[in-house]
Amino acid sequence: MGEETVVLWRPTGPEELALVEESGWQRWPPRLPEQPIFYPVLNEEYATKIAKDWNVAHSGVGYVTRFRVRKDFLDAYPVEQAGGRTILEYWIPAEDLEAFNDHIVGLIEVVSECR
Repeated sequence: MGEETVVLWRPTGPEELALVEESGWQRWPPRLPEQPIFYPVLNEEYATKIAKDWNVAHSGVGYVTRFRVRKDFLDAYPVEQAGGRTILEYWIPAEDLEAFNDHIVGLIEVVSECR
């Protein structure tokens, strides 16, 4: 029997996506100093909205990615409600991102592109 995982989504711009690709589609890049939190989200619709509203406005393109993380690792972090009841995300402190990356199961994949 396999380990239990949680499916997460992340809206991202082209620069961050290029760094994910450089990692072999296995890791998220370190946060910048002005980015103390990494925000993966719990549903594709919310990720798509962010990609359209934020990434397209700032970069001309936004991508929605999907990946799996071991549930036992995520259990240490509460699910945060960032607005409406379907606007759910994890707030992973930047200093925990390497450990988060170590608990990704499989590859990070692009599931849609917004322009």
